[in-house]
Amino acid sequence: MSVDVPRRIVLLRHAKADWPQVADHERPLAERGRKDAPIAGRRIAEAGLTPELTLCSTALRTRETWKLVVHELPRRPKTVYEERLYDAPVGQLIEVINETPDDITDLMVLGHNPGMHGLADALAGEADEAAKERMDRGAFPTSAFAVVTFSGSWKSVELGCGRLTSFWAPHE
Repeated sequence: MSVDVPRRIVLLRHAKADWPQVADHERPLAERGRKDAPIAGRRIAEAGLTPELTLCSTALRTRETWKLVVHELPRRPKTVYEERLYDAPVGQLIEVINETPDDITDLMVLGHNPGMHGLADALAGEADEAAKERMDRGAFPTSAFAVVTFSGSWKSVELGCGRLTSFWAPHE
């Protein structure tokens, strides 16, 4: 496959988590998160976003979010649970994305804030103004997702390489 094909990255923040007395990595979804995650999955499907690969943080709340989102998608993408996505800074998130095989055109990254918001901002050299305004106003709440498009290989993903084309949050 040519590396100059248009590509999309769906950046999905995990659903609302609970705060029991457990390590942060082991926090489960709250009731609201269990309601919002399938809605996010339906919105991703309705938008025609069809990830072929999902990179998911190993934290319990991201894994639980993914199990609820994936049931709403038209087909199940390959899933890789990636511990480097947990509490990752933008540079590390880009390093993980750079490892994506070039036969993938649509990628989903399911992670945490401030990483998802920071990554969407960092990749978007250009932006649909309405999408950017919604994303920045809401500070990328739980179950929200942004879509960034770019052309080139995954190894070429870097600051400012893409365009923010859409943003959705469950409580807009």
